[in-house]
Amino acid sequence: TRTKTGVGFKAGVKDYKLTYYTPDYETKSTDILAAFRVTPQPGVPPEEAGAAVAAESSTGTWTAVWTDGLTSLDRYKGRCYHIEPVAGEESQFIAYVAYPLDLFEEGSVTNMFTSIVGNVFGFKALRALRLEDLRVPPAYSKTFLGPPHGIQVERDKLNKYGRPLLGCTIKPKLGLSAKNYGRAVYECLRGGLDFTKDDENVNSQPFMRWRDRFVFCAEALYKAQAETGEIKGHYLNAT
Repeated sequence: TRTKTGVGFKAGVKDYKLTYYTPDYETKSTDILAAFRVTPQPGVPPEEAGAAVAAESSTGTWTAVWTDGLTSLDRYKGRCYHIEPVAGEESQFIAYVAYPLDLFEEGSVTNMFTSIVGNVFGFKALRALRLEDLRVPPAYSKTFLGPPHGIQVERDKLNKYGRPLLGCTIKPKLGLSAKNYGRAVYECLRGGLDFTKDDENVNSQPFMRWRDRFVFCAEALYKAQAETGEIKGHYLNAT
């Protein structure tokens, strides 16, 4: 069966506002709402710039494609539903865009921001673009399950109750070898801390690979436990 790809559309650059600028749209309680500060290129109307942001961050592309007919763009597209000028700023506008919830993977900040603050920021119709505000509805935030357990399980693992847990982040956070990092962990735990932790930008750099850090931190932890008679902890960054 041959698909008649030339029927029903005409290839070529199209105006985004014909599809993605919908000033009559009433936002839903489940929509993710974004406010972008938009500076269009000279000659680009603000409605077209706002619609381009909505399109490029959802279902749009620069031309009509026959595969648009295989889905419901009206259901899945982002919509620029309101535009207002920025007071005191020439040629700057706030474009409000609504995204249907089905565009995003549940519980994935990465997927959400890849769409909303992804390649749309390099769009040629815009001189500048900035995300000013974002409203995430409860229907989406509830899909983020959070940590698998809370403070009670941490207390159970450390066998520490009735007082605050005392810990620290190892410094300097970057530049230590795995062996010296483990030495710092040992000194902290042996000196009375309940736990130590990696800084957020300690991953698996050339000066200290993750596996080496794990080995030396484990050695430090078990040594401190043996000498103090207490359960100790170290939180490794695994992201």
